[in-house]
Amino acid sequence: MSLFDKISEDLKSAMLARQKDRLESLRAIKTALLLAKTETGSHEISADQEMKILQKLVKQRRESAEIYKSQNRDDLYQNEIKEAAIIEEYLPQQMSEAELIPALKAIIQKVGATSPKEMGKVMGAASKELAGKADGKMIADKVKELLGAM
Repeated sequence: MSLFDKISEDLKSAMLARQKDRLESLRAIKTALLLAKTETGSHEISADQEMKILQKLVKQRRESAEIYKSQNRDDLYQNEIKEAAIIEEYLPQQMSEAELIPALKAIIQKVGATSPKEMGKVMGAASKELAGKADGKMIADKVKELLGAM
């Protein structure tokens, strides 16, 4: 079953169960996926593109939540955090920091980077290899930290 079909099924279930928060999040996902399908002109998008769309939606929710938190709008902050959590259910499990560091060390060694000047080379390889498994900001921070220690 494709992600789009799974979202559609979960959307129906949320409607029947009258789960308002879940329903809003699922509608946002379905809308984003539909937009991506129509933009490409074909009626299919790859699993990789679907994951990127979901990651983008989660990132938007988290950024909005931070803005609301800074403006003392706890009601809106809580809503954005709930939506991000629901969207994350459809993403693959994210790597922990303990799992990320050895993976990055292996990438650094494979690329042959020895100084912080070569961060771009490492980030290119890490972004491809760890796509969907870890947050880009966390990857960049750890690469900077690991290269700085060399």
